[in-house]
Amino acid sequence: MKAIVHKELKGLEGLTIEDVQEPLVGPNQVKVKLKAAGMNRRDIAVTSRHQVEDGPLILGSDGAGVITEIGSNVQDWHIDDEAVINPGLGWDRISEAPPEGFEILGLPDDGTFAEYIVMDADHVERKPEHLTWAEAGVLPLAALTAYRVLFTRGKVKPNDTVMLPGIGSGVLTFVLKFAKEVGARVIVTSRSKEKLEKAKSLGADVAIDTHSDWNEALKDESVDLLIESVGKATFNKSLKIIRKGGTIVTFGSTTEDKVEIDIRHFFYGQFNLLGSTMGSAEEFRTMLDLVSEYQIKPELDRTFRLDEYEEAFNYLKDTKNFGKIGFQINA
Repeated sequence: MKAIVHKELKGLEGLTIEDVQEPLVGPNQVKVKLKAAGMNRRDIAVTSRHQVEDGPLILGSDGAGVITEIGSNVQDWHIDDEAVINPGLGWDRISEAPPEGFEILGLPDDGTFAEYIVMDADHVERKPEHLTWAEAGVLPLAALTAYRVLFTRGKVKPNDTVMLPGIGSGVLTFVLKFAKEVGARVIVTSRSKEKLEKAKSLGADVAIDTHSDWNEALKDESVDLLIESVGKATFNKSLKIIRKGGTIVTFGSTTEDKVEIDIRHFFYGQFNLLGSTMGSAEEFRTMLDLVSEYQIKPELDRTFRLDEYEEAFNYLKDTKNFGKIGFQINA
């Protein structure tokens, strides 16, 4: 089968596409013929984190496709069933933090940028019927992360005001859509006028330029929940705009990780600062129910063929996307 493999060199220079052996199915597993796979910024990070001495690695965490083989112990799946893959491995029930041993598909295990993948049967779920293959393929990691950030950790309520600095990522576009469905007010920022206009078309109530004076632009707003994923470039601006007693949930950092804060301002403001990452299988299933109930679709920017991997990785690295990008496979 064809697969995007990382080997021999650190970084994007170590990427190649080649023929590899199809994986074999164990008693508790299913084989999925992938129709689409989504890209995440994690895939770029993996090219630096993967130790090349560990051997070739197939990248990718997101995917959707058709069941083609079923292990002898598997009862709930049939040939030709349509499935989406839960990329979180070893996290079953909702908990305050991932359990020991939690991993994300695509490192250290081979991932979804391939024509086939074998998964434990309890790590695949039914594909929402209203989604195309491309939409289903880019859904899992970003939508699960957004669900946990907004509901489990952020505990969003109807009429809350939610702020999303740096709108444009797959996760934040899902947060925007989820928040609007439950009746929240949403503020977004971006340095891109095009992204601000796209966010407004998806229901954002207020859209402001990242470089503007947030306090002046939002002087009539009271931000209850702020989802922070940019890092050093926006974190202190975020801390100054959240209402007293408000909550910041952070799940990533597209700029520098290390942030200095005014601790006196923090404790006088009675702020809540929470971390979040991915989510459990229980949250994944609840997220899929939400997506199906409200007929929510990913904001799909564009798709690539597997052999266009260099263009795809550079497109993501340069943050050209608004929403999700992915690979069309076995089309």
